Formats: sequence, structure tokens, C-alpha cells
Amino acid sequence: MSQTILYARVSTTEQTSDHQLEHALKAGFQIDHVVTDQGTSGVTTKLAEREGGRRLFDMLREGDTLVVRWVDRLGRNYQDVTDTMRTLLNKGVTIKTVINGMIFNGTATDPTQKAIRDAQIGFMAAMAEAQAEATKEAQRAGIDHHKATSPEKFKGRKPTFDRTDFETIKAMLEANKGHSEIAKATGVNRNAVIRIARDPAKVEAALAKWGM
Repeated sequence: MSQTILYARVSTTEQTSDHQLEHALKAGFQIDHVVTDQGTSGVTTKLAEREGGRRLFDMLREGDTLVVRWVDRLGRNYQDVTDTMRTLLNKGVTIKTVINGMIFNGTATDPTQKAIRDAQIGFMAAMAEAQAEATKEAQRAGIDHHKATSPEKFKGRKPTFDRTDFETIKAMLEANKGHSEIAKATGVNRNAVIRIARDPAKVEAALAKWGM
């Protein structure tokens, strides 16, 4: 018996797949199963390498229908998306999108229909990758802008002690003085003393960022 499976991918742990299921149901789809990949990038991780993606390939059979919000849920890499869709279509699986109601018929045999279908796949996969690149470029531009206008936000937390304190603490640590003793002698928070003891190079780099 054929089945209809919704595949939902969300790229951050703060998001959920619930809204993708809700949209599919509102669009009139009768969903038998939902397969989810949570907090997974569609750019860097191929569908076949995701836990949910592997399960999806195992579940889908000839005559089944795969529902996705849009093809970008399958991935945002052109080659991966086109390979995935063509593999499933050749398997006899029909792919449907919630947005725009696109249908890619896995049972099509007419050469013209298949050519049109493959052209649509290529176009939509290219759009998915282009959108991902545009998003990354916008993020990079935003970060560059904030670095230029608010550089202090990218320096991390400003140390509560100066380089003289830092050098004094290092010397006392080398003399095997205890953390509490050092904190009392220098007036530097004990937790800061512990951070210096654990990773002095990292603390020194933080001081350098702040010009201290």
C-alpha cells in the first residue's frame, strides 16, 4: 500500500518541524508519516548523510509520495538536490511541494514530460542554492558592518584585569601559589585566576584584542 511521507528539515535547534506539518495539512495533504532532521544544514550535509534522510531513503517505495515544504528542505546544494530528486523519481516516488503545489511525477514515462520535469528540478535546485548563497552573503555583510561600527561587540568580554595583573598572576602561579591566595593578593576575581591558570594563551589573546 502506498504511503505519503512528509520530510521536514529545520536548520536551527530553536526551530521546530511542527509548522511544516501544519502547512502541509492545511494544503490538503494526508500525511502518513513525518521524517525530521533537526538542526541540520542543507548546505553542508547531504540528505543521504542525515539521520532522517537515511531513514527517508529506506522508507520510500515505488508508488509512494514524498511531501516537502519546498525543495530547499531536501537541501541547498544544487548537485545534492538534483541527484536526490532524480534518484527518488527513478525509484517511482512522486515528489510534491506544499509551496506552489509543484508535482514531480515519478511514474512519468513520456520523454517530453520527463524533460520538462528534469528542467524544473534543475531550476528549483539552482534557486535553493542561490538563496542559501544570498543568505550567507547578507550575513557576512551584516557582520562586516557591525565589526566596523561596533568592533567591541566582536572582542568578547573585556577582561576585568590589566596586563600587569596578568603577569603578576602568572608569576604567582609559577611559584605554586593557590588560586584563592592569588585572588586575595591581586584583587582579581578567583574565577579569572582559574581561567588564567587553565589557558594563559587564551587570556593573553583577549587582553591583546582590547589593547591591554
